[in-house]
Amino acid sequence: MKAYSVGDLKRDFSEILERVKLGEEIEILYGKAKKPVARIIPISQPPEKRVAGFLEGEVSVWTSEDFEMSAEELIAE
Repeated sequence: MKAYSVGDLKRDFSEILERVKLGEEIEILYGKAKKPVARIIPISQPPEKRVAGFLEGEVSVWTSEDFEMSAEELIAE
């Protein structure tokens, strides 16, 4: 796996994305110590749309009385 510092990532971002598109994983190094902090990985397929209620009957959810967000706001995309 190839690793890039933040400066190199900024400079070569387009090239790095091309490598990721081809399946390569890229590690991001940060700070003077060049410690790995993140990884860019290819997306194998587009994320699936989330379906509300797929665990109906399997779990229970509750909110406190002073919760000020509607269910529609909570699950809005």
